[in-house]
Amino acid sequence: MLNQLKHIGLSENEAKVYLAMLELGPSPVLEIAAKAGINRPTAYAQIESLKKMGLISMQTKGKKQLYIAEDPDQLEFLIEREKKGLEQKQGELKEVLPELKELFNTTEDRPHVRFFEGKEGLERMRDVLMKSKEKEVMSILAADDIFRIFPALTKSYTPRRVQKKIHSRLLYTSAKGKIFKDSDKEMLRDAVHLPASEHDYHADILVSGKQVYISALKGKISGILIDHKDIAEAFRFLFEILWKVYRKNEGSMQRTDPNKKA
Repeated sequence: MLNQLKHIGLSENEAKVYLAMLELGPSPVLEIAAKAGINRPTAYAQIESLKKMGLISMQTKGKKQLYIAEDPDQLEFLIEREKKGLEQKQGELKEVLPELKELFNTTEDRPHVRFFEGKEGLERMRDVLMKSKEKEVMSILAADDIFRIFPALTKSYTPRRVQKKIHSRLLYTSAKGKIFKDSDKEMLRDAVHLPASEHDYHADILVSGKQVYISALKGKISGILIDHKDIAEAFRFLFEILWKVYRKNEGSMQRTDPNKKA
């Protein structure tokens, strides 16, 4: 039984004292120490530890202080308490982990990378974007996917972006055709429609300042935020090339869209 109690979480001396007390019943420290095979000071220390666990109670009989082992069922409560404590620690670690990763990735030559899971994760990622001081975002967006996940996007994210006076340049796919104006001053947005039939694309790649936000919008929804100047510049360079090409050829692309009747 000694080993089992140790596996539950008691130290070897705690287990010896508890087993001795179960056998002895109400007893003074000297008897408990003798039964457990340890000295008196060590027995006192283990008794105090077991008291904090709720495994021991005290009783006064005349001038003697007697110690009593609590029902072994109390061990289940001990395990439950430890389980809840572990769950709390896991929750606290989950909260602080992004900040710890941020500290880990603070060197200039190493990208700072954060991962986000699910719809709530993408919402948190957009919150990070809204805290940025940058005044332009560039995005390549699968619009049908984003509106499937966030039906109220134009009533939530867009007003926040406009309020912060962040201009958007947007390349987007949509099977519904042009769902955004080519130029919308009120929404601080310039947009180019890419025929969805020509692009099997289900993501959102957004560049702002030295940050790149990449969202997977099909299957398991997730996102990644890369904070690195050179990486952001590379994505910005590619966006500018695509912007010039598609902006220039937008009219011809619409005419050659195979979904449209001649």
